[in-house]
Amino acid sequence: MAVQQNYGTGRRKSAVARVFLKPGKGNIIVNDKPVDDFFSRETGRMIVRQPLAATNNLTSFDIIINVHGGGESGQAGAVRHGITRALIDYDASLKSALRKAGLVTR
Repeated sequence: MAVQQNYGTGRRKSAVARVFLKPGKGNIIVNDKPVDDFFSRETGRMIVRQPLAATNNLTSFDIIINVHGGGESGQAGAVRHGITRALIDYDASLKSALRKAGLVTR
């Protein structure tokens, strides 16, 4: 039986993130590293978690992310955009809450 997995592509400046979302315990892996190790600044970690916090899903999904291009801030924004799109792919009813938080538009 296949595990349900949702996908979203996020872009910001010259950074591109491929985000794979599946039900889990809240682990976020970016380029084979935990999110807290990949993003050295707290602001980057907060930006990445914004879509999950806006929809009360901080511990509902395991997320695997591949990101390239740009700098740390652009990559954090691209990851946020990708997570937002993957959440909308998972459940379209979350789109209004994400749009209200200002996360849907690039």
